[in-house]
Amino acid sequence: MRKAMKASDLLVAALENEGVTHIFGVPGEENLDFVESLRGSKIQLVVTRHEQPAAFMAATYGRLTGKPGVCLSTLGPGALNLVTGAAYALLGAMPMILITGQKPILSSRQARFQVVDIVATMRPLTKLSRQIVSAASIPAIVREAFRVAAEERLGPVHIELPEDIARETTEQTELIPSHRADWPEASDAALQAGAKLICQAERPLIMLGAAANRVHLADALSAFVRRSKIPFFNTQMGKGAVTGVSDLYIGTAALSERDYIHKMIDRSDLILAIGHDTVEKPPFLMGEGAPHVIHVGTLPATVERVWFPTAEIIGDIGASLTKLGALIEGKVKTDPAFVALKDEVIAHVGDRATAQKFPLTPQRIVHDVRQAIPADGIVALDNGMYKIWFARNYRTHVANTLLLDNALATMGAGLPSAMMAAMLHPDRRVLAVCGDGGFMMNAQELETAIRLKLNLVVLILEDNAYGMIRWKQAVDKFQDFGMTFSNPDFVKFAEAHGAGGQLVSDSEGLVPALNAAFKAGGVQLVVVPVDYSENIRVLIDELNANISQHGVVSD
Repeated sequence: MRKAMKASDLLVAALENEGVTHIFGVPGEENLDFVESLRGSKIQLVVTRHEQPAAFMAATYGRLTGKPGVCLSTLGPGALNLVTGAAYALLGAMPMILITGQKPILSSRQARFQVVDIVATMRPLTKLSRQIVSAASIPAIVREAFRVAAEERLGPVHIELPEDIARETTEQTELIPSHRADWPEASDAALQAGAKLICQAERPLIMLGAAANRVHLADALSAFVRRSKIPFFNTQMGKGAVTGVSDLYIGTAALSERDYIHKMIDRSDLILAIGHDTVEKPPFLMGEGAPHVIHVGTLPATVERVWFPTAEIIGDIGASLTKLGALIEGKVKTDPAFVALKDEVIAHVGDRATAQKFPLTPQRIVHDVRQAIPADGIVALDNGMYKIWFARNYRTHVANTLLLDNALATMGAGLPSAMMAAMLHPDRRVLAVCGDGGFMMNAQELETAIRLKLNLVVLILEDNAYGMIRWKQAVDKFQDFGMTFSNPDFVKFAEAHGAGGQLVSDSEGLVPALNAAFKAGGVQLVVVPVDYSENIRVLIDELNANISQHGVVSD
């Protein structure tokens, strides 16, 4: 005779069956049966101070491991606090499971109190959103949720567990084992056609997009670049998919036009776009006179007005590139004058990286961070003006060591993302880089980081403003209005939480401050004033001068 068990126990067992080790979130009374079931499990419940950063942490777990992270909230207001995290994972293609509570569905004495249709709310923000209506269905629902979240295109799945279903008893049900599902390889015809186009080109380039930046693809991508000997660049979210120290690396298309890297992009006659996801706008506009584009992806290209590839190689990206590399190795010819542009491009991007100004310029901050972070160190960026500078100037030495969001591009995600990286890689240096605006959106999670005994340094770039919007306001000739604020004393703020804090006060102080913070261990804040006047000089005035040189038309 099968033993009866509670639905919440069955759900926890199903999560353990999927290899879940941590759940991040803020429980409520509707989750109490589930929390009690967790108490006796191997899964660690990490209580955060707000639901939004819990979702950011779960999504980052998915990004760094390829396996769905899990977050938890109660009903209504708690569940609604997860929606930004759901969108973050959906647009950024990060596998994640969101579990929310709900009032009893069979009978309720509280009418509609706090009841919001979260299943419907989550539907456009997830790949799948389902309510559990019976205990017996839990094994199948959980297995399907993890399968859907982890298959391309990766993303979030939502499960709602009502309070009365959670305490329902059922006969012990067999769990469904997980299994590996391999994607089919690209057809020989597509590979041959792609190889022919590449070998006919005189100025080919490789573009690495967001969907190329998967943990399991790093080796295959690096091997393909070495075999093909084709110069490569990346979009912002493709940054770090292949090591940036390769002699074939020409940089990041951090801007959609006019930047120095576009001297090569605009002269290319063929671009092999590996994993481009149109969640990022393409770094060049397609149309008459544009280069041929070969889309290499697990899924077919999404056709947009500005993106319609010439040819496609669809299938498992790693396997496809291994076969394609064998077809073109030693056969690619590249115009020497075209390749010579690479050194010019990289030299311009590194200009003024050691400027002796204070407050520090963005270029100097990026340069000094690179000096303090070892090859395998991880930098997690929040969103602000500095993100463009890190995308443009920061060189990655090891794959997946710069966490950058150019999809939802939400503020407030930098600190939680870095916390997750520090949990997964306690032996590496992990740095969160946040503007003062973005940091304050989830600053309460310093307490969580300290409670978890993380080794984490947070670099706060202080300009007392929403700097990117203020810059755009100036570029568009609006009056300087409505974008400034005051900040707390960040050093005292850190100390009040039990963290360390330092303020950089001169142009040579950042590298010593970062090294001292990492040496001290635990959670440390380093605050540095930033001078964004370089935004206008470099990203507007200087780059505008390039239009006549390579004929870029503004979009």
